[in-house]
Amino acid sequence: MNPTRRARVRILIIGSGFGGLGAALRLRADGHDDITILERASTVGGTWRDNTYPGAACDIPSHLYSLEVAANPDWSRAYPRQPEIQAYLERLTDERDLRRLIRFDREVTSAVFDEATTTWTVTTSDGEVHEADVLISAIGALKDPAFPDIAGREAFAGPQMHSSRWDHTVDLTGKRVGVVGTGASAIQFVPEIASDAAEVHLFQRTPPWIIPRRDRPYLAVEKWLFRRFPRWQRLYRALMYWRKESRFGGFTRDNPFIRVMQLWSRLNMARSIRDPQLRRALTPDYQMGCKRILISNDYYPALARPNVAVHTGGVDRITPTGVVTGEGEEVDVDVLIHGTGFTVHDPLGDMDVRGRGGRVLGAWWGERPSAYLGITVPGFPNLYLIGGPNTGTGHQSVIHMAESAFEYVADAIRLLQSSDTRAFDLREDVHDRFVAEMDERSAGMVWTSGCASWYLANGGVNYTLWPAPTYEYRRRTRRFDVAAYTELAPMASPAVTTEAV
Repeated sequence: MNPTRRARVRILIIGSGFGGLGAALRLRADGHDDITILERASTVGGTWRDNTYPGAACDIPSHLYSLEVAANPDWSRAYPRQPEIQAYLERLTDERDLRRLIRFDREVTSAVFDEATTTWTVTTSDGEVHEADVLISAIGALKDPAFPDIAGREAFAGPQMHSSRWDHTVDLTGKRVGVVGTGASAIQFVPEIASDAAEVHLFQRTPPWIIPRRDRPYLAVEKWLFRRFPRWQRLYRALMYWRKESRFGGFTRDNPFIRVMQLWSRLNMARSIRDPQLRRALTPDYQMGCKRILISNDYYPALARPNVAVHTGGVDRITPTGVVTGEGEEVDVDVLIHGTGFTVHDPLGDMDVRGRGGRVLGAWWGERPSAYLGITVPGFPNLYLIGGPNTGTGHQSVIHMAESAFEYVADAIRLLQSSDTRAFDLREDVHDRFVAEMDERSAGMVWTSGCASWYLANGGVNYTLWPAPTYEYRRRTRRFDVAAYTELAPMASPAVTTEAV
């Protein structure tokens, strides 16, 4: 039996999507190079590596959906598509010399805090053990597919896949294709497959609100200006940010702006959907913004095609040959695709994370994950979350939120270096006041107005979205607030890498 391979590092990052790569870049800017990134896959990219379904694209403008410190003047379109985002992350990894920090094909199974040494011991599925002073989780919320809990799903005889694990070996040409779900992924791939499939049967439980996607290719002169004048690109990005930020007020309950947006969505639907019965089926009965607002120019035209059928009432069960809807209709299909989202309710997936006194993070969270500023949790010293609870947005780029968290973590590590403190542990009273604040502020927002969505935990509590303007989050994370933490154990000698795995 091979002996356990061990490595010692100052800073350990889990995940190499935007969060992990961005955190490493920010810390490198402060002179930190004793960094290891553990990645469960064989290359970088996170959700943009995994989601390769036809039509995959971002619903945030490209110049906002990129790191401030790694601006890309050559985006081809206003809204980037998956291959271009993945290429951007791969290029960033190589050009900024990050690949040498990454250990690929290492899935983290456990992370345990040792109170005696104030270090984290992290174990991967192949038995490697990494010890670190600081642990940063940047695994993201959109990582593990959520399959619907539908009776008979395993009995289906034909090809079956989740949109985030698209099987490109399955030829849909001339097939009867069933699609479960009408979320952000489905509205992108349904128009792509409708022209090849003989039939597309869309099984809808709840229709989404959809507005047009104002997409266009960038002109060569625009890209030249971005390359030639970086300040112009920064200004362009800032203007886009503030335009989006101005919409935050529209997400309060019963806001006139939302009613105008709903009318715009209905008019957009009416241009493509002539059948009044189908229009009724596709019109939501909840306030816009309660669920994620989607953008598309081709979803409604695809649903108007003669070979596409919308079945309402959700799915009752799956049979070896097809689907039985909630209304009792039996539909035969050859291929079944689940566009049913991700397990966002479990931010750390199957990872076993244990803090002071053996506190188990998953059990302590229960059904409502929470973290101060979405970054730190009491009882888990020197553990920092990127993209943690209450850091999602309904109107803005999540990259902006992640970059704010990078600054907070970098300041914490700077203070560790410049003081006699070994670790910072969040005070529970600070955590509890923050959670109460999030609940109070969320109560006036549209996403708690009565619909069921992945934004909410059981009981209708918002644990995913930041219920305030994102510039406020940037302000609150600009400096690490030491008073919110208990300082643990004096520093020993500086950490030194003793072995590379």
